Amino acid sequence: MYGWQKRIIKSFSLGVFAAGLFFALPILPSSAQAKTVKDILGRNVSVPDHPKRILLGEGRLIYALEPLEGKNLFDRVVGWQGEFKQADTQTYTKIKKSFPEMDKVAVIGKTTADSVNPEKVLDLNPDLVILSTSGHGPGLEDPLTLRLQKANIPIIFVDFRHDPVTNTVPSLRLLGEALDRQAEAKAYTDFYKKRLDLIQSRLKDLPVSKRPTVFLDMLAGARPCCHTAGNGNMGHFVDAAGGKNVAAALLPGVFGEVSIEQVIASNPDFIVMDGTRGPLAEGPGLRMGALVNPDDARNSLNQLSKMPALANLKASKEKHIYGIWHSYYDNPFNIVAIEAMAKWFHPDLFADLDPDADLNLIENRFTSIGSGGTYWTSLEEPVFLKDKSASKKSY
Repeated sequence: MYGWQKRIIKSFSLGVFAAGLFFALPILPSSAQAKTVKDILGRNVSVPDHPKRILLGEGRLIYALEPLEGKNLFDRVVGWQGEFKQADTQTYTKIKKSFPEMDKVAVIGKTTADSVNPEKVLDLNPDLVILSTSGHGPGLEDPLTLRLQKANIPIIFVDFRHDPVTNTVPSLRLLGEALDRQAEAKAYTDFYKKRLDLIQSRLKDLPVSKRPTVFLDMLAGARPCCHTAGNGNMGHFVDAAGGKNVAAALLPGVFGEVSIEQVIASNPDFIVMDGTRGPLAEGPGLRMGALVNPDDARNSLNQLSKMPALANLKASKEKHIYGIWHSYYDNPFNIVAIEAMAKWFHPDLFADLDPDADLNLIENRFTSIGSGGTYWTSLEEPVFLKDKSASKKSY
């Protein structure tokens, strides 16, 4: 055999060997697994260095991507749950004006975990799936979650719903790490923590006797009285703002129903109603959120406050009935809800706190959809809205 023939055979053999090695290796996504993050459940998850195909287990998780992705909000989102459009039509509409490409995002289900189509999820070939620890989407033990794990698709869990006061900051930090948006996450969480620390520092020596009792009427008017939060969710907003949530002693879990008789028996100092009715929505309920003007919001609260059963309550007699946007219950921008409540419960202690200014800051610095809408209201215009020059900020 000639030398050149031997060289060809040798080269061919090496090529076949190399090809065999290539096909024997596992096929990794284009953004190969590069780092490990610890999610809010304490799970160590290997994620791509820079995910390119993100799937959201709930549509409203888009709120959490706003301060991270900015003008690129939908560049990497390939699929989401369909509850967002139904649960918060106004914000959906508002975001769509800035991001018309939103309608191209694949809808994987309707409003429940059971409605999610596993085949559609797998066909989207996500390289990162973001799920909530509780809510409308798949949970840890959901069949879809287990199927994704078997397919070696990274899943991380966040929490803005169950224990939002504790978990908002670590959830944003987690997302910043997983999405390679560490600087953006730090900017928002620094702002959030500064405001929360300010409130907590002023309340730390407040005796229990000075904490007003508060009842949360969630989705007031839109469902029978009274759906509320007990040990968690907005109930923790009340605690963080210096109030005492009366439902915490009535409910064993985070959410539940209490009777109007229980509310009357508790005779709360304050009632906070929440809602998300839009300006064109039919039926009773608190008009609140994007695209809602202040007069419509206040008028709807006035109507709800006239329920005969509330007439003799302390909160009603002293006009301590307030309204707030329902979607803060599952939203990283919940800090302004805590600020507003602190201002209602302890106006003297928080005379310099300006939740309206902070909402404006969030909308214009940490989102790309701008300001516009009404996110809290009262039976009468609060003093801090009548004259913002009356007190100067000290924070």
